[in-house]
Amino acid sequence: MSEGKTDLELIEEFKGGNQAAYEELIERYSEKAYHLASRMCRNQEDAEEVLQDVFVTVFRKIAGFEGKSSFSSWLYRVTVNSSLMKLRKRKQNRCVLMEDTLSSEDHSMLLRTKEEHDTDKIALRKEVSEVLQQAISKLPDDYRPVFILRDIDGLTSREVGKILGLSVPAVKSRLHRSRLMLRRKLSAFYSEYSSGEAKPPLSSAGNM
Repeated sequence: MSEGKTDLELIEEFKGGNQAAYEELIERYSEKAYHLASRMCRNQEDAEEVLQDVFVTVFRKIAGFEGKSSFSSWLYRVTVNSSLMKLRKRKQNRCVLMEDTLSSEDHSMLLRTKEEHDTDKIALRKEVSEVLQQAISKLPDDYRPVFILRDIDGLTSREVGKILGLSVPAVKSRLHRSRLMLRRKLSAFYSEYSSGEAKPPLSSAGNM
């Protein structure tokens, strides 16, 4: 084990032929990469396949890693790209595990309701969660990773920019547009809900 060594030191050792150094790097970041792939693909099997693709890409390209960004940022970028490729191949836009999104401060105003009973609140919260998951799954490829990394994973705009190769203003712009798209979707849902015309989320998934 090389617990006291930095990522760059392990990379240099791997370049020198130390296979164990590569395995150490993978062990350090495989869990984070898997969770990101799960959020992107919202499918365990796809996430596992993405993780394998990431391992192969890292093995093949790590020799060219120059350390201009952190290894973790590079790995995140590889994971995002592999996840998007998986989604495109399957022609599905099913993304993001959203356990924490509804408690996000940025979106709390979208989730306030006037229900008088706890059971009604729980039911509505579940419906909103499903609508929001579907809306995120339909965000354009340029916006979805920004929203996931920034608002769900909680990374800073600077960190997201390094991972995706974007400037901080570009990250903020895409995040703002993503939030507007989601706000419009939820506003439409609330209008239907208030008028008693809300449809089950799954039946309206293709109407965004």
